[in-house]
Amino acid sequence: MTELKPGRYRHFKGNEYQVIGLATHSETEETVVVYRPLYGDGALWVRPLAMFTETVERDGQVQPRFAWIGE
Repeated sequence: MTELKPGRYRHFKGNEYQVIGLATHSETEETVVVYRPLYGDGALWVRPLAMFTETVERDGQVQPRFAWIGE
């Protein structure tokens, strides 16, 4: 399983999220990131690690989908 630092991340669209940790999908064994938004109801979400750590292009600039901003 690849490592991902727990803590606060900013999505490229501006909202902040708290990464809880990594988990393994029971059927596919894919690594997923467990996180919660730091707004709204704070429900837990999961996203494939590959998608969480990929880069995206917005307004002609390539940037991480989620950027680590601190503990």
